[in-house]
Amino acid sequence: MIHPDTTIGAVHLTVADLGRSIAFYEEKLGLRTRGRAAGVARLDAGGADLLVLRESPSGPRARGATGLYHFALLVPSRFDLARSLARFVETGTPLQGLSDHLVSEAVYLADRDGNGIEIYRDRPREEWVFDGGSLRMASLPLDPASLLSETEGRGTDGERLSPGTMIGHVHLCVSDVAVAEGFYVDVLGFERTVRYGAGASFVSAGGYHHHIGFNTWTSAGAGPPPPGAIGLRYFVVRLPGEAERDRVVERIKAAGAAIEETPDGPLVRDPSGNALLLSGDEG
Repeated sequence: MIHPDTTIGAVHLTVADLGRSIAFYEEKLGLRTRGRAAGVARLDAGGADLLVLRESPSGPRARGATGLYHFALLVPSRFDLARSLARFVETGTPLQGLSDHLVSEAVYLADRDGNGIEIYRDRPREEWVFDGGSLRMASLPLDPASLLSETEGRGTDGERLSPGTMIGHVHLCVSDVAVAEGFYVDVLGFERTVRYGAGASFVSAGGYHHHIGFNTWTSAGAGPPPPGAIGLRYFVVRLPGEAERDRVVERIKAAGAAIEETPDGPLVRDPSGNALLLSGDEG
């Protein structure tokens, strides 16, 4: 079992136009650029890196491949989620939907390169319901008027996301859900919380609703995108200390999976080619 304090760290994306992407994430989402150099920008909400963008103007665009379904920014409160929705309305930002997942409420959109984005807030854990060991989740309509009512009399002070914003989870496109489960559950040690037939599965550490989701809704049997493609480069799985990271690395080696040693830490690819970097840095 992976350590219960495991979380998801920064999401690294390849983008076609760095300036365009920075403008989108700053103006539409309220992130802050903390550094930019040599075609790479690091964005945060006042704390650790949330996104790392690397520019590749000639990067190919993969269709029908595995890769990123969406990354999810977890905001501290329903008011923070309402602030984001109000900003999208005010700036005319196209949305893909709003959903009540029982454990959370979420707003969906995409960036200029088509990378999926979820912004969500969690309901308190004591309100989550389990059925026979499986967490009850759903995709119900979320009334935008009800959400926006959170800002009445409070305004939408501040253009930036709250400093407590973090990457809550990532959702991946995979070629086979059962094979992906074999990697994320049996090798890495995450626990399955929800399974939607043969098409989707959610896994987590420490009883969370999910840190990683994966589906075959658009990618059943698909291969990975070509090297350097626009989209997901890798995401960070953050473990509480180097000892915990090394335990996971040993399990990966025992399973016969290849590990690439990088300056930032060991990087491994799931059976669908999605890359994740294992970090022992708790910060």
